[in-house]
Amino acid sequence: MTDKADIQTGKKIRKYRKSLGLSQAGLEEMSGVPWNTIARLERGEHTASTPVLRKLAKALGVTVDDLLN
Repeated sequence: MTDKADIQTGKKIRKYRKSLGLSQAGLEEMSGVPWNTIARLERGEHTASTPVLRKLAKALGVTVDDLLN
């Protein structure tokens, strides 16, 4: 079952990624988070751990709060 918060976080990850012109593979290179994990997060199918959120936020140039709120 997908969680509404996971869906919203995934939409934000996708929005920030696309605003930088990055593919999921490009974000993988910048963050070290596997592209298939990024894909699952963007679809709201997975809850990101704090370390993963930190890596993604840093690569995207935003804060963890930007991704969660």
